[in-house]
Amino acid sequence: MAAFTTLTPCQATTLHYNTQISRSHRLIQNAYCHDKNTKTIHTVISSLLNHHSPAFSSLFSQAKSTMPPTHFSISGSGSSWLQDGSLHHDANSGSALRQGPTYSVFPSKPAEVASVEDLFEFICAGPLVDKVGLTQEKVAESIDKWLFYGSKLCRLFQVNELYLTTPQKARFYHYYIPVFIWCEDQISQHASKFKDGEEIPPLVVWIKCTTGCGKTTLVFALDYLFRITGRKSATLSIDDFYLTAAGQAKLREENPGNALLELRGNAGSHDLPFSAETLKAVTKLTKEGMRMKFPRYDKSAYGGRGDRADSSIWPEVEGPLPVVLYEGWMLGFKPLPTEVVKAVDPQLEIVNKNLEAYYDAWDKFTEAWIVIKIQDPSCVYQWRLQAEIAMRQAGKPGMTDEEVEDFVSRYLRAYKVYLPTLYSEGPNGSDPNHLLVIEIDESRNPILL
Repeated sequence: MAAFTTLTPCQATTLHYNTQISRSHRLIQNAYCHDKNTKTIHTVISSLLNHHSPAFSSLFSQAKSTMPPTHFSISGSGSSWLQDGSLHHDANSGSALRQGPTYSVFPSKPAEVASVEDLFEFICAGPLVDKVGLTQEKVAESIDKWLFYGSKLCRLFQVNELYLTTPQKARFYHYYIPVFIWCEDQISQHASKFKDGEEIPPLVVWIKCTTGCGKTTLVFALDYLFRITGRKSATLSIDDFYLTAAGQAKLREENPGNALLELRGNAGSHDLPFSAETLKAVTKLTKEGMRMKFPRYDKSAYGGRGDRADSSIWPEVEGPLPVVLYEGWMLGFKPLPTEVVKAVDPQLEIVNKNLEAYYDAWDKFTEAWIVIKIQDPSCVYQWRLQAEIAMRQAGKPGMTDEEVEDFVSRYLRAYKVYLPTLYSEGPNGSDPNHLLVIEIDESRNPILL
């Protein structure tokens, strides 16, 4: 006898929703395939919306009454959806990244996802569409993928895909997914340079932004999307190559009175030979069975001063590896004339000198760059404070508010000196065809340049 399964109201609602969505986006795709005229396409889309509006309205009313709330909140002020630091390297497990507590500080009033047509219009209005080489036609042709990616990200970040706030939609469909599509294109371009049968080294995509801007969460989302679409990927941070606690203590002793080198962060506080050795090994992960461990840094050690995690708990990565995502706050900084840096702070002179060695250790391994541009470096303090609060709430030791202020001040001077050149000229040795510049606002969402 055939077995029958009784669906819960929530499951039935989801099934109904998926059926309606599937029919809608198939019709949108067909419209693009048969008639590229924008007016005709929008007529078809509008008719779909009119046809489905009552059904969708009823559908989401059912969904709201049967699905549990998935929004999180914290006390205090904030402007980002996920606090930077809630997703971070885990020095105590084999995972490359670990998801910590998820905090939503978006407006509490949700905005229903009314139809595929609404989502299509929302995607096409995004600030990165043109920058990543997308058109309305391309979005329509790949609408299945957009829906799939969005659904998976909703699950990853524990939000209700049928009941997203506008900032949540923006974070997924205006930011994470377009950047992922750009990375996919960069990987394809990279692979096309090699002949059939040749070993293809991983493409290293460097993601540069100020501390606390959300780049770690972006990397987490990209790495996840690569994995669910069948690509192996790995993540690194310049934090993974900070000096050990002993090495940092030696650096401090060799530069007495220089506050910029007292703690980790500025040029000179990284183990460059170790960094170069690791990146060279990464480029050789081209075959099945090849393995290596990726280093990790424990920021919580020594009361927040940090130390390199023991190698026994570093995550292991297996080849072949198509892509490595490498993020860091000072990637792409170039040494500048001594008088320029001394005018900002005389203590930067030695930092600037140290920066000369970074090209051979880092930049020469890079083929693709993502530069996340900020309007005002002063927001770094608030972002960093949020990260430390999240660490403390997760039960890990973090810096006090006063220590955060002191810590961030050591970065701000470097931002003042190096960011203008980075933004105007691009990273050292970068190719404009393999460079994506994204400007974000105080909420860490992309804006039109």
